[in-house]
Amino acid sequence: MAAAEGRLVAEGRASLAAFLLGASVAALPLLLSAPPALLAGPGLQGRAALALHVAGINALLLLLWRPPLYQIAIRACFLGFVFGCGLLLSFGQSSWKHFGWYMCSLSLFHYSEYLVTAINNPRSLSLDSFLLNHSFEYNLAALSSWIEFTVEKIIYPEMKQITWLSAVGLLMVIFGDCLRKAAMLTAGSNFNHIVQNEKSDTHTLVTSGVYGWFRHPSYVGWFYWSIGTQVLLCNPVCVVGYTLASWRFFRERIEEEEFTLIHFFGEEYLEYKKKVPSGLPFIKGVKVEL
Repeated sequence: MAAAEGRLVAEGRASLAAFLLGASVAALPLLLSAPPALLAGPGLQGRAALALHVAGINALLLLLWRPPLYQIAIRACFLGFVFGCGLLLSFGQSSWKHFGWYMCSLSLFHYSEYLVTAINNPRSLSLDSFLLNHSFEYNLAALSSWIEFTVEKIIYPEMKQITWLSAVGLLMVIFGDCLRKAAMLTAGSNFNHIVQNEKSDTHTLVTSGVYGWFRHPSYVGWFYWSIGTQVLLCNPVCVVGYTLASWRFFRERIEEEEFTLIHFFGEEYLEYKKKVPSGLPFIKGVKVEL
C-alpha cells in the first residue's frame, strides 16, 4: 500500500464516509419530525424507519464501493450505525440511556482503531485493524456484559439507573480511549496491532509524549477503557471479571512485547525500562537477569 504516513489513504476515506453514513441514523428523528424515543422504542413505525434506513444505506454502499473497499465500508457503516443508535438511546427518554452511552463508546473505540491506523501506519492496515475479530475471549466478554446488563435490568432495574456511577464509567472510557489513541499517534508507524518479531529499518524506540509517562500507554488506555465500559453499565460481576481478565492479558502481552523490544533495542530499552513504569498496576514487565 503506497501511501505516505499522515495522509488518509483511500481505505481510510471510504471508512470515514461509511461510518458517517451509518451514524446518520441519528438524524432520522429530525427528518421524520419524530422524537428519538419513537425510533429507539419497540414500536412498528420506529422499526420500519430503521429497516428502510439500513436498506437504503446498504444499497448506497454497493453503488459507491466495490470489493475490497466494500468490505471496509460495510464494517465502518455498521459501527457508525451502532454509534447512531447509541445516540438515539442516549438522548431519548428510554431506560436504556446508559446502554446508549456504552454503544457509542464501543463503536467509536473500534472505528477509531481503524482510522488512526489508516493515518499512522497504512502499510499495516487491514480489516483486522477494526479489532472486531480480536479474539474469541474478547467477544465472549462483550456478550457476557450484555447478558449481565439485561438480566440485572429485568430483576433490579433501579440498579441500572445510577447516573453518577455511569458518568464515572464514561469518564474512564473517554480517558482510556484518548490515552490509547494518543499513544498510537505518538508512536506513528512504529505502532502495530500485532507484536513484531522482526525489526524494520524505520522502527525506532519512542520515549516522548505519553511514552514518557508509561512504557505501554496504549495498553494502559485499553485497560481502563475496558473496565470503564462495565462501570458505565453498572455491571458488578463484569467489573471484577474484566479487571482480572484484562490485567492477566496485558501482563502476558507486555512480557511478550518487552522480550522483542529488548532484542530490538538492547541497552537503550533497558535504560528506558528503569526510568519509566509500565503504567499498569503490579505489572513490572519482563525480568532481565544480568
